[in-house]
Amino acid sequence: MKIKECEIKIRTLEAEKAGLNIDESQRYDEINKEILELKKEAYSNLEPWDRVYLARHQDRPKASDYISLLIDDFYELHGDRCYGDDNALIGGIGTFKGIPVTVLAQAKGKTLEENLKRNFGMMNPEGYRKALRLAKEAEKFHRPIINIVDTAGAYPGKGAEERGQAEAIAKCLYEFSNLKTPVISVVISEGGSGGALALSVADRIVMLENAIYSVLSPEGFASILWKDESRAEEASKYMRLTSYDLYEKGIIDHIIKEPAGGAQNGLEYVVAQIAVYIETELKELIQKKDRLLIRERFLKYRKIGMI
Repeated sequence: MKIKECEIKIRTLEAEKAGLNIDESQRYDEINKEILELKKEAYSNLEPWDRVYLARHQDRPKASDYISLLIDDFYELHGDRCYGDDNALIGGIGTFKGIPVTVLAQAKGKTLEENLKRNFGMMNPEGYRKALRLAKEAEKFHRPIINIVDTAGAYPGKGAEERGQAEAIAKCLYEFSNLKTPVISVVISEGGSGGALALSVADRIVMLENAIYSVLSPEGFASILWKDESRAEEASKYMRLTSYDLYEKGIIDHIIKEPAGGAQNGLEYVVAQIAVYIETELKELIQKKDRLLIRERFLKYRKIGMI
């Protein structure tokens, strides 16, 4: 059973349960049992398309949720010092476990109004230039960088192209590969195309269990390959875009486990794992000399595709 179908059935059962009288305890227990069985069946063997659905789930925690739980004394910084500020990127400084850090987070909204403000997490060139400005500042002050990746892709609008979208992404790829400070990237939901890759050149890349990371969306893949967007579910099976696929390929370094049904059902549990991983890795990375850090980052990406 698909996750989406399971959720529809569960909502129907929950509505029925809410309408029961106090003397209908037997039916109440039967509904709870049915819901438990549905969840067990749906979550026991997730298909790639199920993980795509969970990665895009409307209740899935956003970058701001992770920042508030992971980072103390966060202070947001704005603007690319060239054109303007991009609300699709939250960038700023704070402390993680007492360590000063720079945070760069692709931000989706929780409501339609907020999503419009943040352009659904799709960054413009000024967003990538803001990210690069803050990354170079972090390098200057020897602050580790924590990137939070969550975007369907870079914004493909006419204005973005006119202002140098491709150049801005390429500059991020080039500069992040040589940054003299540790970089850890966490893919929390969608990691789509060059929009995600621009913040994914890092010493460590981790993914939440139900996140996805790929060159394009399943719908885009299906449209290009078969000229039929409706075959997106089939495309997701061929794309190898799940966390387990990418870990097997050696593209990511670690998988953050999620509770059944996704991170929204246990955000504290997910954040605790992320915190332990980042703390462990930062202790190692900040001890490395700059030349060794860059050399190991270079070798990490040279190995991709060899497995």
